Amino acid sequence: MASDPVSLRTSVREAYSSASTDPTARHPFPIGAEFARSLGYPDAILNSIPGGSLESFAGVSNVSVFASLPESSTVVDLGCGSGLDTFIAGQRAGLRGHAIGIDFSEAMLRRANESCRRLALSNVVFVQASAEQLPLRDASIDHVLVNGIFNLNPFRDQIFLELARVLKPGGSVFGAELILQAPLESTARTGAANWFS
Repeated sequence: MASDPVSLRTSVREAYSSASTDPTARHPFPIGAEFARSLGYPDAILNSIPGGSLESFAGVSNVSVFASLPESSTVVDLGCGSGLDTFIAGQRAGLRGHAIGIDFSEAMLRRANESCRRLALSNVVFVQASAEQLPLRDASIDHVLVNGIFNLNPFRDQIFLELARVLKPGGSVFGAELILQAPLESTARTGAANWFS
């Protein structure tokens, strides 16, 4: 298992990107449309999203469905992957709002951008960047969605500082994450993929 933060991030990016480049392969985490459905995304929403984004979906919750996202909001989907939550946010924010998907995986963003072209959403944009160095102005964002990235990023403190920096006063972060109910056994903390545990 990678022990230093940079190596860990590289391992995460490689495993995560493989869900985009080869979604039918076996991955150390669940992905796909059926998985999204099991998390509570309504069929009406899933049926409106291009398959390219659905087959690589890799979140932990339906955060974009339960978040309070008023019309005309500017919403960031941090760790957007192939774009499912970003598209939902864009639709909920309306034409006077904006949705910005940010991800560190070029492979995932290729899928997101292709789906965005198919959906012709003029208020949605995708940006490649790391979660701890957001290319956004101070106090420029109304709401942020975070669907399962904290347990995979060794720079959590910096992510929280960045979220505080880019949010407008009174802005909100809607997040979902996997948590352990008890410490892992020492034998389970070794191996190439167990940072997903």
